[in-house]
Amino acid sequence: MLMPKRVKWRKQMRGRMKGKAQRGAEIAFGDYALQALEPGWVSARQIEAARRAIVRAMRRRGKFWIRIFPDKPITQKPAETRMGKGKGNVEYWAAVVKPGRIMFEVGGGLPEDISKEALRLAQYKLAIKTRIITREAGGE
Repeated sequence: MLMPKRVKWRKQMRGRMKGKAQRGAEIAFGDYALQALEPGWVSARQIEAARRAIVRAMRRRGKFWIRIFPDKPITQKPAETRMGKGKGNVEYWAAVVKPGRIMFEVGGGLPEDISKEALRLAQYKLAIKTRIITREAGGE
């Protein structure tokens, strides 16, 4: 699964997800892409599950890009633990995704129906609302 090799700080604050994605909101590499429609954290497990779904549907044809990286440590305190005693341990890594962000791209001469089907299967693996967009139209 994806995670940073090393980080400057082991634990992070939760932060806020105000506004739309400033960067990473345009299709840069492929012909079809999966775009986030709402803010949220996408865990490394969800990214990996979506990647597997896309690669399986593509059947070793075309090319595929992941445009998000889980670099935010998410902590949790153990079950049935009293308050206090500091911040919990890092449980998983997540990518902060804002509306408009391109998450996955497919292309490389892959037919339209296969591309859209692969991205549709990936949509089910994510916990946020997404849409499939094309390079020409910019929206569906």
